[in-house]
Parts: sequence; C-alpha cells; structure tokens
Amino acid sequence: MRFERIGLRNFKPYADAELDLRDGVTVIHGLNGSGKSSLLEACFFALYGARALDETLDDVVTTGEDEAEVTLEFVHEGEAFRIERRLRRSGERMQTASCTLEGPDVAVDGATDVRAFVADLLRMDAEAFVNCAYVRQGEVNKLINATPTERQDTIDDLLQLGKLEEYRDRAGQARLGVEDVLSERRGALSKLDSQIEAKEDADLHERLNGLETELASVDSEIERFEGNQSRAEDTLEDAAEILASYEETRETLEDLDADIETLRETISADESTRAELRDEIVDARERIDALEGDLAAALAETDLDAAGVDGVDEAAIDDRRETLDDEEATVREDLQDARRRATMLSNQAEKLRERAEEFESRAAEKRDRAAEAESSAESAEERVEERTAEREEVDSERQTLRDRFADSPVEVGEAEAHRESVQADRQAVRDDLADARAELSSVRERLEEARTLRDEGKCPECGQPVEGSPHVDAIGEYESEIESLERDVDALCERRDELEASLETAESLAAAETRLEALREKRSLIDDRIEDARETARERRSEAESLREGAAELDEQATEKRDAAEAQREAADEADSRVESLEAELSDIDSARERLERVEELRAEIDDEAGRIDRFRERREDLADRNDERREFLAEKRERRSDLAESIDESRIEDAKDDKADAEEYLEDVAVKLQELRERRDELQSGIGSVEGELSQLEDLRADRERLAERVGDLESLHEEISTLESTYGDLRAELRQRNVETLERMLNETFELVYGNDAYSRIRLDGEYELTVFQKDGTALEPEQLSGGERALFNLSLRCAIYRLLAEGIEGSAPMPPLILDEPTVFLDSGHVSRLVDLVEEMRSLGVNQILIVSHDDELVAAADDLVTVEKDPTTNRSSVERADDASLAAMEAADD
Repeated sequence: MRFERIGLRNFKPYADAELDLRDGVTVIHGLNGSGKSSLLEACFFALYGARALDETLDDVVTTGEDEAEVTLEFVHEGEAFRIERRLRRSGERMQTASCTLEGPDVAVDGATDVRAFVADLLRMDAEAFVNCAYVRQGEVNKLINATPTERQDTIDDLLQLGKLEEYRDRAGQARLGVEDVLSERRGALSKLDSQIEAKEDADLHERLNGLETELASVDSEIERFEGNQSRAEDTLEDAAEILASYEETRETLEDLDADIETLRETISADESTRAELRDEIVDARERIDALEGDLAAALAETDLDAAGVDGVDEAAIDDRRETLDDEEATVREDLQDARRRATMLSNQAEKLRERAEEFESRAAEKRDRAAEAESSAESAEERVEERTAEREEVDSERQTLRDRFADSPVEVGEAEAHRESVQADRQAVRDDLADARAELSSVRERLEEARTLRDEGKCPECGQPVEGSPHVDAIGEYESEIESLERDVDALCERRDELEASLETAESLAAAETRLEALREKRSLIDDRIEDARETARERRSEAESLREGAAELDEQATEKRDAAEAQREAADEADSRVESLEAELSDIDSARERLERVEELRAEIDDEAGRIDRFRERREDLADRNDERREFLAEKRERRSDLAESIDESRIEDAKDDKADAEEYLEDVAVKLQELRERRDELQSGIGSVEGELSQLEDLRADRERLAERVGDLESLHEEISTLESTYGDLRAELRQRNVETLERMLNETFELVYGNDAYSRIRLDGEYELTVFQKDGTALEPEQLSGGERALFNLSLRCAIYRLLAEGIEGSAPMPPLILDEPTVFLDSGHVSRLVDLVEEMRSLGVNQILIVSHDDELVAAADDLVTVEKDPTTNRSSVERADDASLAAMEAADD
C-alpha cells in the first residue's frame, strides 16, 4: 500500500493545500510549529477518522472556520482508492458532515462504515496502525516502555493472534454453556428416575381393581333407592291432586261470598248516587234563575233593545259588534298616522340636536389640536437650540483629535494600516524569540550532559571511557554557541519591547481615527436633525392657525342645528296630543265590546246549566236500570254457592293429607341417602381417573426418560468435541506465537546490529512472553531501559521496523503494508545516532518498503531523501503552505552536505 495524494482545506494551519506523495523516502522539512506533523496526521485522520485523533474535531479545524475537508488517495494491492472526509460546525460542536470512500467496484458512505472498511482492507485498526507503521512524535519509546503483557497484546493483535484467543474464548464459553445444559439435563434425568420408581412402588393396577369393584356395588344401591323414590313421588302426586281440587272448590266458595257482598254494596252505593243527582238538579235550577237576573242587568247597560231575557236578538248583537269593529279600524288607522308623525318629528329633533353636539365636539377637538400644535412647535424650537449646542461640542472634539495627528508618523486615514504593520513586525519578532529560546534551551541541555559525562569520566550506562567522546569535545562549541544565542535573545527582547511601545501608540492613533469618523457621521446626523426640527416648528404653527379657523365655522353650524331642533320638538309635542285623544276613543270602543261579550257569556252559562240538568236526569235513570240487573245476578250467585257447599267430602280430604305427609317424609330421607351414595360414586370415579392418570404419567415419564437419556449422551459427546477445539486453539496460538517470537527476535537482532554498529553488545533476546533483554559482549544482561537515551531510541526504532518486516513477510508470504511513517524520530538522537537512523531507513528501502515518510529538520535525513517537501507558515496569516523541492534543488542540497 502507498499514499498518492493528500488534500487539505481548513485543517489545522492549512487553509488550502495539496501534496503528491511518491515512492521512496520522502522527508517533510520545516521549522518547528510550521505544520509538518499535521500532514501525516491528516493522512491518519483520513483513514480512521476521529479514532485517529488525540483531540476533538473542533481542534483540527482551522481557527475561525466552520468547515474543513481532508482527501486521501492511495493504492492498495494495485487498486486505487479515494477517501473524502468533510467537517461542518453544528451549533457549538464540530461534526462529520460527510465521509465517503470510492474504489474499484466499491462505494462506502458514512464515517463508521468507512473506518470499518479501511480496518478490514489493511487488516489493522487505528491502534494497530500506530503500533506498526506510524511512529508518532514523542512515541518512539512507546513499545520499550510498555510492560511485557502490553507488548505481547500489541504484537499478538498485529499478527492476528488475538483472533485465535478470541476463538478459544468462544470455545470456552460454548464448553461452559454445554456443561450448564448437561448438568441441568443430568439433574432432570435423575429426577425422572426418582418419579418413575415412586410410581412403580405405588401398586397402581391393584388400586384400580379395588376401586372399580366398589363402584359397581354403589351403582346397584343407587338403582334400588331411585326405584323407591319414584313410587313415593307417584303417591305424593295423587294426594296433591285431591288436595288441590279441594282447595280450588274452597277458593271458589270464597270468591262467590266476596262477589255476593260486592253486589250488595254496589247496589246500595248506586241508590245513594241517585239521591245526590236529584239534589244537583235542584241546585242547577236555582243557578239558572240567578243567571237570568244578571243577563237582564247586562242588557240594560248596552244600546240593544230587548223585551226580556228570552227576547234578546242575536242579529242586533252581531250588528252592534260590526259597528264597533268599523269604528275601531278607523280610529286605529288615524292613531297609527298620528304616532308615525310624532315619532318622525321627535327623531328629526333628536338628530338635529345630536348634529349640533357633534359640531360643538369637533370644534372643541380642533381647538385642543391647535393648542397641541403650538406646544409641539415650541418643543421643536427648543430642540433646535439643543442640537446647535451639541454640534459645537462635536466640532470641538473633532479638532482636538485632528491635533493628535500633527506630530504623529501618519496622517488621518493611515492609522489602521500602520497598526497592522507594527503588529505583524511584533509577531515576527516574538516567533524569532521563541525559536531562539528553544534552541538556547536545547544547547544548554547538551552542554550540561557533556559536562556531566566529563566529570564522571565514563558513561553511566555502558561504562565506557568518555575521553575523546564527541559529546565532551563539543563543550567549548556549546559554550560559544550559548553566548551567541543569549546575545540574540537579548537583542530580540529589546526589539520586542520597542515594537510593543510603538504598537500602543499605533493602537491609540487607530482608535482616534475611528472616533473621528464616528464624530463626522454624528455631526451630519445633528445637522439633519436641526433642519427637521425647524421644519416641524413651521408646519405645526401653520396647522394651529388652520385648526382655529375650522373650530369657528363648526360653532356657527352648531347654532343653526340647535334652532332647527327646537322647532321640530314643538311640532312633535302637538302630534303627541293627537295620539292621546285617539287612544281614549279606542278605550271607549273596548268597553262597549266587553259589555256585549258579557251578555253572550251569561247566555252561554244559562244554556250550560240547562244541559247539566238533562244529563243528571239521564244518569239517574241509567243507575236504576243497572241496579235491577245486579239484583238478578245476586240471586244466581247465592244459588251456585249452595250447590258447591253440598259437594265437599271431608273424610277423603283427611286421607289425602296423611298420604302426602308420609310421601314427603320418605322422599326427604331417600334424597339424603342418594346424595351420600352419589358422592361416594363420584369419589370412586375420581379415584379411578386419578389412578389411570398416574398410569398414563408413568408411561409418559418412561418415554421422557428415554429421550432425555439420548440427549445427555449427545451433550457429553459435544462437550468432549468442544473441549478438544478449545485446546486446539490454545495450542495453535502458542505455537504461532513461538514461531513469530523466533522470527521477530532474528529480525530485531539484524536491524539493531545494522544501526548500532557497536562492539559493546552481542545480541538481543525476546522470550515467549515478549520480555526484551540486551546482552553485552561479556554476557552481562541489561534491561532496555539501561541503554543511553540515543541507544534506547535506536533500539525502539529497530523493534518497530522489525515488527513492520515481520508483518510484511510473515502474513501469507507478502502483505501489502502501509507506508512506514516516522514523525520527528531524531528528537532523542545525537549526530552520531542520526547517521545510524539513516542506515536504518536505507535498510528498510532495500528490504522492499516502497514508501517511507519522515518528518524531520535534520540535515542528514534531508540529504538521504528521494523527495523533499518543505512546509512554511506565513507569520501574517498564520497559515501554512507546502512545496516540493525540484530534483535540481535536492541534488544541490546533497552536494552541499558532501
């Protein structure tokens, strides 16, 4: 596998950058903090997303931006792939907006699916990638500082041995599961054996025969008692029929007695009613006489001529009523006209009055508005005076600010550009100062280490004499370099202080310039407000005069309307008088009609009383006829009662009562006996069913035991097979681990011997538990931590490269490994050790590593590069750019190094 191109937009310090990555050794070169490592982090992020970050998504997006994009193109096993990840801010957090992977006949969408596809394609997740191919800055000692167990887990995972352990664990879990099921089935089998034994000991067939014999005897007894019960029920039924017939005859006699008494009472009551009706007839005749007197008096009050009560002429009454109706219609028509005229005149008067009030109200409103307009005009004139004074204050402040530019290095309008220029110069000096201080600190550390070695006389790690060592010989150079760097730091501090003072002045001028612009706009606004206030005053005074004139006109119109309303009010009063006169005429007509109606009512009451007398007479005659019929029916009832009383036989009735009592007593006793026998029969039938059920259960238990015994045998066989599989996985993992340990130990020794080139050490041992031991020539065993700083770094790089070789050569012959990535591998190396690192890189190339990416500013590594990429950061924009050196430039650098 190899990377072909990386594209960045708003990723860390890169606004927009692209870089083609070629085969061979590529060295990414640049100053500290320029963004070299960010290029490699972008490749790692493209492959594995957020899992590849030690920080959050917000931290990888360029400051001030809301979106970012990373694109990686790579080739794996001869096929091209392209990954694109886009980030976008959502609320307060940065999130993955889209993530896609495209390849031959494949398209994957979504961050999780892309990460899973890459892990499957490379056969390593993000952690394995870091442990194998990507030596990140500051992690060169990661594997040597790990415990043997951590180192074992890491390498086992890289070599896919963790899968075997996973399979062994799964087999173990399956074995435990089978053991649980087998134990459960064995317990169930034992339980079935106990149940079968208990039922076989219960003599179920003998119990069943005894119960069936007793049931036959009980059934015979029940049949005998049921026959006796039937005969007793027949006797009881015959006696009940005799007694029922007697009871029916007795009830009939009682009914006849009641009917006879009812007829006697009814006849007596009707005779009383006939006497009361005779009295009612007398009362009605008296009421007719009184009503005829009232009718004569009512006729006297009317205009009708009549000789007496019987001589009232109906036609005359009708004629009089028609005359009254005609008069009423005429008067009502006149009354309606009079009311309509009175209402019209009253409404006109009210409307004229309301109109007058409306004119008066409008006139008052106009006078109020005129007063408000005058007040508004005075307020506007006051604002003119206030704004004029404010404008004078603004002019004074503007002149003061202009005076500040008289002795300044810039004119008005140039202050902001001047401030930015001074600020950029200060930032550049600060960056130079930080670099100088970092370099000074590094040289001081090397000087201190050299002095310590010189004072000790020999290396505390290896015990070799230090006389003639490059570290000790360079003490003078270190001291001279420190003096030079301290002078540079002092000069940069002085320049920084000067620029900070200049920046304060520049910021003050920029603020004054901004204030001048604001005051200019404010003065223009004040001029506009003064003119607006003057115009408002003129308009409001003119409006007040116009309103006063309108109010005077409305007062005149209100007076005219009030005069007209008074005239209409007088005419309405005259119309009201005419209405009252006509309403009095209507009242007289109503009184005359009421008198006529009284005559008719009295005549109707007399006719009603005469009709009542006729009805009372008819009812008395009807009651007399019905009483005659009732007397004949009473004689018949008395004769029938006498015949029934003679037909009753008292001795037969007494015999029937005795038979009924005996039969009821026997039936009661036999019912109890039958109940007991039937309950016993039910118990016996239940017992038989229970025994038969137990016999059926016994057969079922025997069948279940046969099936369960067969299942236990299958589980025992399966348990044996799974145990064998679990042991096989464990043995296979141990065998493969031992083979890998032997190969890795060989490769580690080859690599370390190449890069170290020292006669002090003979070999390195890696045991089966991944414990590392370094042996000196004299056989002394050392822990890797006892090596010097540079030796430990080379030791770790050798271990990482050996693991890389093992993965590339040991998995299916030849595996498509990712590029070997080294980020600042020289941090812990001195100049002598750096040259050995160069030898290690060359060795990895010779072993077939197609692409090696190194981030470093070391000249030796730069000289060893096939391809040189330079990263620079613009101090003004704080954005980084990337550029590849052409072949001529690279050759010139190599020649200069030679």
